[in-house]
Amino acid sequence: MPTASVKRLIECKKNQLIDLVLDIEKYPEFVPFCLGSHVYQRDNKDDQIIIVADLTIGKGPFKDTYKSDVKFNKDDSSINVTNIGGPLRHLENNWKFIESDKGTEILFDIDFEIKNKFLNLVMTKSFQYGLNKIADAFQKRAQDLYLQLKK
Repeated sequence: MPTASVKRLIECKKNQLIDLVLDIEKYPEFVPFCLGSHVYQRDNKDDQIIIVADLTIGKGPFKDTYKSDVKFNKDDSSINVTNIGGPLRHLENNWKFIESDKGTEILFDIDFEIKNKFLNLVMTKSFQYGLNKIADAFQKRAQDLYLQLKK
C-alpha cells in the first residue's frame, strides 16, 4: 500500500487551515487531479464535524470517484478520512494542525490501496510526487486566502 507524509509550516491561523481542508466543495478549484466533489452530509456536533463526500480524481484517461467519511475532532484539531466506497480497497489519511507564533504546522499522512493492482502499482511509483503537488496546492490556496484577508 502506498503511504506518505507531508509536513508544512503555513503562515495562517489554525482555524483558517482547518476551514480550508473541510471546504471539500472547493477542491476542484485548486487541488491537482481533483475533477469534482460532492458533499452528501455535514453534521456539526459538540466535539466533531462529520462529512460524507465524493471526490472525483483523475488524470488523462484515468478517472474515478470515491466516497469518504471525514471526521474533524474539535478537541485535538485533527481530521481523519476513511474510504467508504469506490475504487479504493483502503484509504486512511490524517491531518493535524499545530499553531505557533510563526504560523500553523500541518502534518498530513495518507495510506491507501487501489482495488486495481495495475493502477496501485502505478500510483506507488509516483505517489510522493503527487502528494507534494497536492500539499503545494493547499499551501498556495491558504496563502492566497490569507493575503486577501490581510488587505
